[in-house]
Amino acid sequence: MNNTPVLSAKNVKKRFKTVSSTKSNTILTALDGVSIDLFTGQSLGIAGESGCGKSTLGKILAGLLVADEGDVRFRGESIRSFNKENFREFRRTTQMIFQDPFSSLNPRMRIGEIITEPLAIAGKSAAEQDKKLSELIKIVGLSMEMAERFPDEFSGGQRQRIGIARALAASPKLLIADEPVSALDISIQAQIINLLQEMKQSFELSLILISHNLSVLHHLCDRIVIMYLGIIVEEAPANSIFSRCRHPYTEALLAAIPSINPTEKNRSVILTDDLPSPLSIPSGCRFHPRCRYVQEICRLKQPELATVSENHLSACHFSQSIFS
Repeated sequence: MNNTPVLSAKNVKKRFKTVSSTKSNTILTALDGVSIDLFTGQSLGIAGESGCGKSTLGKILAGLLVADEGDVRFRGESIRSFNKENFREFRRTTQMIFQDPFSSLNPRMRIGEIITEPLAIAGKSAAEQDKKLSELIKIVGLSMEMAERFPDEFSGGQRQRIGIARALAASPKLLIADEPVSALDISIQAQIINLLQEMKQSFELSLILISHNLSVLHHLCDRIVIMYLGIIVEEAPANSIFSRCRHPYTEALLAAIPSINPTEKNRSVILTDDLPSPLSIPSGCRFHPRCRYVQEICRLKQPELATVSENHLSACHFSQSIFS
């Protein structure tokens, strides 16, 4: 594996101004110093509840949002330093699959036009576009006669396949998929997951997969990052997360995974409270209001993300003692 990540984020921070009924220009902290590395050919999963900042991170990594602080590097170079031509190449090489297959496709464009739009922007001829369309539409399990239809004539699963074909049209080397199956029926989810796995191998893609579903990440990813209220609280190889997690939040997420045998679950670790608002982040450890292991230091001091075993990072004061 190349020692230089194909894509990395270093201490990325992102805040948004919001307007509420009681205050104006309230600051919402979406990301608060997030660092990750993605290497060529690797699959990296990013997990956490809604509101933890994972989608914001995905958009910043894809160049769709700009970080307030920190740096995003592509093949070792900061994308902030890119000229127009370099940034265009980065955007072509890095493609995104969006969460909602119903709103991510232009309802006024035919499917063939949607899929070949990246090729048209790149100046490819009509013949080249038709050839690529024929290849891609077959790869994602659709047929050429569907190319003349509009998005509202397709199911959610079919629309997501169209979104995947559009992302692959530019021949990317890096794919960022933001909750690509969350809006789909469970039977269709498996088809899309298998399709992503096939695409990763066939096109030799590096993949970032954003999901609240740890089972999906376990199936597709080499390494998993767990996010909570804008920070990373655990990062490890996928098998290590499932065999021996080292953070109470990850423990609770794993316990919440549906099982055909409910007696296997430890109900005491199920999360009962809602995720605190990013507008009012708790002091100390951000997870302490919901943690069953909480002690006084947790309320006062935020733990650092530190190595607790080989290739395994955790941000918990008691990672070693609780999960020994």
